[in-house]
Parts: sequence; structure tokens; C-alpha cells
Amino acid sequence: MNIIRNIRTPIMHRAVEANGFVFVGGTIADDTSVSMGEQTRNILGKIAGYLKEAGTDSSRVVSASIFVTDLSKKKEIDAAWTEFFGDNLPTRATVGVADLGGGALIEVVVTALEN
Repeated sequence: MNIIRNIRTPIMHRAVEANGFVFVGGTIADDTSVSMGEQTRNILGKIAGYLKEAGTDSSRVVSASIFVTDLSKKKEIDAAWTEFFGDNLPTRATVGVADLGGGALIEVVVTALEN
């Protein structure tokens, strides 16, 4: 099996291609001072870029895990989510957590199929 690692950071690769899948690691917003909805939009835009670099796109996302510090703001996430994915909604789990660090309100992990 061939493994391709994309976009190295000091602690991980943002996207790893293996066995027909692209795994995108936990992604937070660049600006953590904005609302939950705006952080979600920023994260999804970043993920789209990571997927593009790996040769695939958001229509190929099959699964997502979302970690949030305030589940009462889930409607903001849902609005940004459906706006981004349209009819290509992946499976999803949303998990409440105490803290994501650095003011982040949300962190998203996705798995997509390669093109």
C-alpha cells in the first residue's frame, strides 16, 4: 500500500492518502475570535484546500467528526455545514468537549475518497 502525506506541520500531516482514502486531521479556524458559524466556514474552506491538494474534493467526503465547546451553537454549525456540502452530506458525529485550546470553538476531522 502506498501512503502519500501532504502538508506537513510540526506535529502531523494535514492530509494523508492511503488505500483509496484521504484522511484530514483536526482542523481549527485561523481566527478563533469569530462566531461558531464563521469558524465553521473558515475550517471547511481550509479542508477544501487540503482535499484539493490531495487530488479530491468535498463531494468525496464520506465521514466527519466535529468537536465543539458549546453544543448550544450547533445550529450555526449546521447552517455552514449544509451550505458547504449541499446534497453531498457525509456521515457525521458532533461531540461536546470542554476545551480545544487557543479560543477555538470547533475542530473538524474528515475522511474522503480519493478521486
